[in-house]
Amino acid sequence: METDTVRTRAADETAALRREQRGWYFYDWACSVYSTSVLTVFLGPYLTSVAERAADSGGYVHPLGVPVRAGSFFAYSVSLSVIVAVVLMPLVGSAADRTGRKKPLLAAAAYTGAAATTGMFFLDGNRYLLGGVLLVVANAAQSVGMMLYNSYLPQIAPPEERDAISSRGWAFGYAAGSTVLVANLVLYSAHGSFGLSQTEAVRICLAAAGLWWGAFTLVPLSRLRDRHTRVERTTAPGLRQLAATVRDMRRHPLTLSFLLAYLIYNDGIQTVISQASVYGSQELGLGQSTLIVAVLLVQVLAVAGALAMGRLARTYGAQRTILGSLVAWTLTLAAGYFLPAKAPVFFFVLASGIGLVLGGSQALSRSLFSHLVPPGKEAEYFSAYEMSDRGMSWLGPLLFGVTYQMTGSYRSAIISLVAFFVIGFALLARVPVRRAIAEAGNPVPEKI
Repeated sequence: METDTVRTRAADETAALRREQRGWYFYDWACSVYSTSVLTVFLGPYLTSVAERAADSGGYVHPLGVPVRAGSFFAYSVSLSVIVAVVLMPLVGSAADRTGRKKPLLAAAAYTGAAATTGMFFLDGNRYLLGGVLLVVANAAQSVGMMLYNSYLPQIAPPEERDAISSRGWAFGYAAGSTVLVANLVLYSAHGSFGLSQTEAVRICLAAAGLWWGAFTLVPLSRLRDRHTRVERTTAPGLRQLAATVRDMRRHPLTLSFLLAYLIYNDGIQTVISQASVYGSQELGLGQSTLIVAVLLVQVLAVAGALAMGRLARTYGAQRTILGSLVAWTLTLAAGYFLPAKAPVFFFVLASGIGLVLGGSQALSRSLFSHLVPPGKEAEYFSAYEMSDRGMSWLGPLLFGVTYQMTGSYRSAIISLVAFFVIGFALLARVPVRRAIAEAGNPVPEKI
């Protein structure tokens, strides 16, 4: 009888965990639409056009009296959003670990970002400053929300399942991005049939992403469970908390080594994602419909790529699979530099290459890092991890913007990003991940 009770209890716990995992997938489904429709497709070219309308005769806008080339305003806004996120994430992550109340913090971040994104409906005329403020708020909120979301992974998945579960989460996100982009493509391409101007169609697409984000966040909030763990209490605010987290990581130098490699190569990945539409529209002379189709192609192939690379990781290990993806990223950027203008077919081929490696490189990086986090400090450590995730990196957009400002060439700006993949590869290859997992106090999976 006692054995039956134990088996029943174990079955109930497994069922509850599976339900929680399915709920966890849905936050990627909710917020990834922001990354694809807003950050990757519409906001870059649209905010750039708004800034250009507000620019002086020399092509400069002057936020707070600072002269900024209109074509660099979007990239600089992305960089500023990361500075805000760097201050917020360690503070929120520490509070989440200390109190165990991740879910209310996740809700606050998600609905702040969703509200700012919905507010982009009012971005018209020459209101480039409004667009910059909403972008900073939405990006910072998404960064905080993703940090909290990622920190659930070690708690809802045993070590041997994390690569697969992380890959499924990314696949959910890219599936959502594909679904909404199809609707966006219909609305944008046939805006006249709906009685809308092109600008109105873009503003509706931006706002719809915010409404989607808010609506589907209800699913993970109803299924995820808070877990209280005993951790050392700290009250250090903002950047001081980040410094405290980094000092703690010094006790786990191999975890810190992986994080450094990730921050560098993912900085390159996220900059490509956030600036690709600007490159396509401004340098290659491609229309908005072409860019939407290209990003849709990325989203569809990223679903397959994430799942396929998850399977490759079971054979070759996550580290080797990620290293292979970084080689592919480097070759893709080199090909992008030589793309001819006004040639959509070549741009689609490039988008296909990005899609096949995009989801897997991110999903496996997340699952690999989850093995390197000391138990009880998930949110705090993932706050540092998240600083360079999902288009939130600051150095890449800054380098992209400065290179363009100095050269006036988006081709020079895009090829400058190769350095992130080369340096990231070299650093990641030097990390002994099995020893790093053991030194973090976690069980070492058979294949890693």
